[in-house]
Amino acid sequence: MADDCCANKSETIAVLARKSDQRRVLVIVMVINFAMFFAEFGGGLAARSTALMADSVDMFGDGVVYALSLYALNRGPRWEAGAALAKGGIILVFGIAVIVEIADKLVNGVPPSSSLMLAFGTVALAANLTCLALLWRFRSENINMASTFECSRNDVVSNLGVLIAAGLVGMTEQAWPDIAVGAIIAVIFIRSAWRVLWSGGTAWRDAHLGRP
Repeated sequence: MADDCCANKSETIAVLARKSDQRRVLVIVMVINFAMFFAEFGGGLAARSTALMADSVDMFGDGVVYALSLYALNRGPRWEAGAALAKGGIILVFGIAVIVEIADKLVNGVPPSSSLMLAFGTVALAANLTCLALLWRFRSENINMASTFECSRNDVVSNLGVLIAAGLVGMTEQAWPDIAVGAIIAVIFIRSAWRVLWSGGTAWRDAHLGRP
């Protein structure tokens, strides 16, 4: 019985330690994303880049996502599922916002600055790769961390798209690469939103029905 007690206590300590590790990582990536939002959005305004501004707004959304993840971390499956649903809603809203920005750019767009796009896009990529590396070991931990990892992975894809668009803008001196990448980012947002909402909805139903 004493051995069982020690074993159970060890398992409890291990779980708590892992939750503590998750919290520390989420705080770090949250701070990185909020800081990069201000830097990249300013760069997007200066460069007149739809893709860069869309990517920066995504960084802000992820900062909110990580804050929700922190809130749900120790509150059980129901809260984790609710946080995942909130994340999915945020991603969907940003996807729609990017589509609206694309429509405006099609009407009034001018070629953005490719050099500024490259500079800010590279910094954003480095920041998001750091976040992805920090989240990697928790990607299958639970629905909360899985959806958080999904957001970070999308960011890396978006950053690569911005860099590709910057190169094409520099070669063609046209606005269409910036618009095209913005459209791709919007599709990624909406697809990811569907996946996160579906997983969160399933987890929410299971939590309310008392399923494991």
